[in-house]
Amino acid sequence: METMPCHNQRVSSADASRQQQAGATDRDQDCSEQSVTGSGVVSRQLRFSEPGPGGDSPSPDSSSCCSGSGGGGCSCSGSNGGGPDTAPSPTLDLPAAAASRLKLLPMNDQIRELQTIIRDRTSSRGDFVFSADRLIRLVVEEGLNQLPYTECTVTTPTGYKYEGVKFEKGNCGVSIMRSGEAMEQGLRDCCRSIRIGKILIQSDEDTQRAKVYYAKFPPDIFRRKVLLMYPILSTGNTVIEAVKVLIEHGVQPNVIILLSLFSTPHGAKSIIQEFPDITILTTEVHPVAPTHFGQKYFGTD
Repeated sequence: METMPCHNQRVSSADASRQQQAGATDRDQDCSEQSVTGSGVVSRQLRFSEPGPGGDSPSPDSSSCCSGSGGGGCSCSGSNGGGPDTAPSPTLDLPAAAASRLKLLPMNDQIRELQTIIRDRTSSRGDFVFSADRLIRLVVEEGLNQLPYTECTVTTPTGYKYEGVKFEKGNCGVSIMRSGEAMEQGLRDCCRSIRIGKILIQSDEDTQRAKVYYAKFPPDIFRRKVLLMYPILSTGNTVIEAVKVLIEHGVQPNVIILLSLFSTPHGAKSIIQEFPDITILTTEVHPVAPTHFGQKYFGTD
């Protein structure tokens, strides 16, 4: 099966014919970021270079990222379709059923630019916050797309009937303080009256274990589907503790959708291994996470 041209490359019918005769090798070199899976779905391979001098400092768990990464960084594939991509199981060395719970936004140049600005240490705080809010909005919109909808029929101003869908009630957001609060406004912009709970978790200075200091939820949270908001997944320990608190309040892991901007392979794997039924939605899985996010977003760096 032939590979598809790069997303930013125009190919005429005559050019396409010549490319078919050129062979798969040349096409793979010209479009190394894409491959075709056995089912015919175009996948985009994301390749990252190792952090250079003065770049982001690796997270403590970056050494235990993808199996067989070989020093070339991690690669996570995703389709260029309309929905979130599912990270393949070899990436995190997880069973296929568990790995399917990790979903990536379809990569495009717009998302890559926002990621670049957020990671760039020379970015001004204004550019950083603006780009972060845009990326948060994209993640929130896709997170809402994972929630249930019901079919409905409405009447248009011209008197015609339109078969559509409407958002089901019974959802809520939960932000893990403090960086998770950066995602609250993006959720409110999409759902004006949605209820939002909060969890405060900090690491003990002596044991380095995450400890819950505060938790406040809607009283009927056990009946709701939860959008758990935490932008950076580094070790995954904070999210694991937050999910445990939600479970103590009657929330089942299979109704929790974790909204994140960046994740390390170790963080995603730790969460999925602990709670195989949880859904993780993020834009990137990479061994180096921008852990300065909260400080720069709120201006305390």
